[in-house]
Amino acid sequence: MAKLQAIRGMNDILPDQSLSWQYLESVFQRIVKRFGYQEIRFPIMERTELFKRSIGEVTDIVEKEMYTFDDRNGDSVSMRPEGTAGCVRAANQHGLLYNQQQRLWYSGPMFRHERPQKGRYRQFHQFGVEAFGIAGPDIDAEILQLSATLWKELSLSEFLTLEINNIGSAEDRKRYGLALTKFLKSKAGQLDEDARNRMLTNPMRVLESKIPEVQEALEGCPNLQDFVSEKSQEHYLKLQSLLTRANIPFIENAHLVRGLDYYNYCVYEWTTESLGAQGAVCGGGRYDGLVEMLGGKPTLAAGFAIGAERLVLMLDSLGKIPKEAHNPADVYVLVVGVNLAEQALELVQRIRTEYPQLAVVLHCGGGKYNSQLKKAFSSGARFAVVLEREETGSDDLKNVKIRRLLEDSAVSETVEITNILPKLGEFLQNSDS
Repeated sequence: MAKLQAIRGMNDILPDQSLSWQYLESVFQRIVKRFGYQEIRFPIMERTELFKRSIGEVTDIVEKEMYTFDDRNGDSVSMRPEGTAGCVRAANQHGLLYNQQQRLWYSGPMFRHERPQKGRYRQFHQFGVEAFGIAGPDIDAEILQLSATLWKELSLSEFLTLEINNIGSAEDRKRYGLALTKFLKSKAGQLDEDARNRMLTNPMRVLESKIPEVQEALEGCPNLQDFVSEKSQEHYLKLQSLLTRANIPFIENAHLVRGLDYYNYCVYEWTTESLGAQGAVCGGGRYDGLVEMLGGKPTLAAGFAIGAERLVLMLDSLGKIPKEAHNPADVYVLVVGVNLAEQALELVQRIRTEYPQLAVVLHCGGGKYNSQLKKAFSSGARFAVVLEREETGSDDLKNVKIRRLLEDSAVSETVEITNILPKLGEFLQNSDS
């Protein structure tokens, strides 16, 4: 019988890889808490209409990438391709938005049927933050400050660049789209098939094409900034001022439009050159019309989403995961000899109770001392505690040995078992100093 394999583009995260994920998740959760954001969780499956109304029917995500099917009731449902629409639906449904301010965060898997490649999978994971009911560019600046704080905490600041753009309102973009389509039609012979299709349905997406010939054809195209309203321009200029005051460097990218129809005013991306072609790590902006579009009252809104796979790739490839995050164990307890299971279980529980910050692994299943010690070293633990019955014929276990691992592998000390906890504390204190 053939061995079953995972679905293409839906990857397993193995124990040694999950340590990097746990580190990233813990840092992200610590940062959003410091900024006053609260967690929200919502389903991975929603009615297809939610994404058609929010993302836009004439987008690659809805037309080509969503996992959509009819359930047993005949209703069209889709696996979530992004988090903002589900977050808005959940918050609106449960009365969290009207005449209120909310700062929310979420994390979890998203799904898009596209060609898998490094850092880009069919099941991928995102962290997101969304702020509701807050006017003015200061909330946009705060959200960008949150992301900048996250990069600093992860030691990635020097590898990421903030790109921003003003895309105006939906009305502004409609007027701009007409002018851009007229221009693109005049350059149709220089465009690839994808760009020719997009110029009729979603012309602004042509601006983000990575094909050199298309970018060359775009030279001299209408400038979006000539079509945006005075209110949008005022918001954008104030945001730039706030970012400068907060010491958050940025560059303006006139071709940055984002691939979702619900954005307005400012949009942004954090990009890197450390991942090759997949340079966008985080993206977001304002979406003041989305709540009303999904059946709620008019609500100001802004947020971003982070691609977790790409951040993990950066952290691993740049060696930014702290050494201690790679060690699933702090103390490894060896059991040499027979009939020591009860004493061993009692001892490890005492250590876990006294030092709850430590991960304590008990060797189970027996084995020779050297074999157990080898596993203790491979665990990455700082110390090994060795339980071994003395050659006195007595059933009592009076003494226990503490052995330093890693750099101080030759250092060991035998102490009475009643003194193990304070002695282990001394070892810990000395290793930390």
